[in-house]
Amino acid sequence: MEYIGLLFELLLLGLGIYLYLFAIGRMRSKDAVAQKNAEAFRVKNAWWLRIGSLALIAIMLINLILHVMALL
Repeated sequence: MEYIGLLFELLLLGLGIYLYLFAIGRMRSKDAVAQKNAEAFRVKNAWWLRIGSLALIAIMLINLILHVMALL
């Protein structure tokens, strides 16, 4: 059961990293229409996406460190 929690923490850390990369404009789509829509959304909400993703990354890193220390 402990390993399932660790897996979810890793998934949420990955989500935070993905959101941060999206917020700074590193994620691209192959579809031109989807890319245009994503760029418009990113420009409108980039500040909040960056803050939220950095908070999620920080929280998940702390959780992962504490979780691994508890397992050892």
